[in-house]
Amino acid sequence: MNLPNYITLTRIILIPFFINLMIYGYYGAALIVFVVACVTDALDGMIARLTKSQTELGAFLDPMADKLLIVSAFLTLVLLRMLPVWLVIIVVSRDVILVLGSVAIYFIGRDFKARPSFIGKATTVLQLVVVTLALALNNEGTTGGFIPVLHWTTAVFTIASGVQYVVRGIKIAGNDVQ
Repeated sequence: MNLPNYITLTRIILIPFFINLMIYGYYGAALIVFVVACVTDALDGMIARLTKSQTELGAFLDPMADKLLIVSAFLTLVLLRMLPVWLVIIVVSRDVILVLGSVAIYFIGRDFKARPSFIGKATTVLQLVVVTLALALNNEGTTGGFIPVLHWTTAVFTIASGVQYVVRGIKIAGNDVQ
């Protein structure tokens, strides 16, 4: 364990606090916790690269922490009617497919390193922005007219990155490219 891994674990630990604050209607506090979690996402990777302390555990934990945070946030927000169901289905389905694909590749004995693509990183940023704006706008008691465009953009990126990762997984499973 090293500092970046502890920072990643902090993101995971923040998730139940975030959900609890959301359920009880403390949207301002939930927004703060969520933003802190987002900052840990940028911070852990930056520190790992700068200090050359990247680990296999970190390579596993970081994307897992991202998925847990995003799925938890999207599911909580849809239950509270702050996000459209169709968007949450797309986001959660993509992450479930990616996790199941990774498990399948592991069980067939293929060795691979999960490397995020540019479109995958852009998808994560868009998803984090959707959650942040949903919380911020709800906390202010307003709605943004641009939000549907952001939802559709996030959906398109989510689908595109999902397809990209599935194609990459099929190649790895077939041992064509690694």
